[in-house]
Amino acid sequence: MIFSSAQLTLQLAIVLPLVATLAIAVAKERPNIRETISLSVSAFLLVIIYTLYQDSAAGNTSQVIWLDMLPGLSISFATEPLGLLFALMASFLWLVTNVYSIGYMRRNQEKHQTRFYQFFSISIAAVMGISFADNLFTLYIFYELLTLSTYPLVTHKGNSKAKQGGRVYLAILLSTSIVFFLLAIVGTWLVGGTLDFTSGGIFTSPSSPPW
Repeated sequence: MIFSSAQLTLQLAIVLPLVATLAIAVAKERPNIRETISLSVSAFLLVIIYTLYQDSAAGNTSQVIWLDMLPGLSISFATEPLGLLFALMASFLWLVTNVYSIGYMRRNQEKHQTRFYQFFSISIAAVMGISFADNLFTLYIFYELLTLSTYPLVTHKGNSKAKQGGRVYLAILLSTSIVFFLLAIVGTWLVGGTLDFTSGGIFTSPSSPPW
């Protein structure tokens, strides 16, 4: 499959933080290099998102399908103004938070700093997936990835209070997303036949009041 430059840029926005995760792991014994990688990637991601934002402002849109599972059910991404604005804000905040985190981690001599930066990068990749999700199914997958990847950040201190907070965090987010969000997604797909975000809504024919 041949992708356009805009499609490649869109995918790079999601994949780049994951690549940073591997690079950070390789540099775990060299804090200066590890943190330079984290800062550099966050700055580069901001440039990428801004490029996509300018492209969208010029009236261009991009869509990428990673996997077609069933009719109306795929893992796909697209650029649209609100998602791009969200991604732009998130990438900017990642850069700012990276600067703060480096000072905080070093000053407090925190343990497991490499693990922190790794899961921070994974969580940003999840945020990018959420921002560019082209349907509810893709949104759900990356929402769950965000929940799981931020758990180690919540429990980073490793004390009993942090661990308890982490358990509550997972219990609330996973239970509600599975019991309510996933159920609603399945119902929407069965009734509407698709989960794509569509102008005017997914349901093209009248549904019964309970649905």
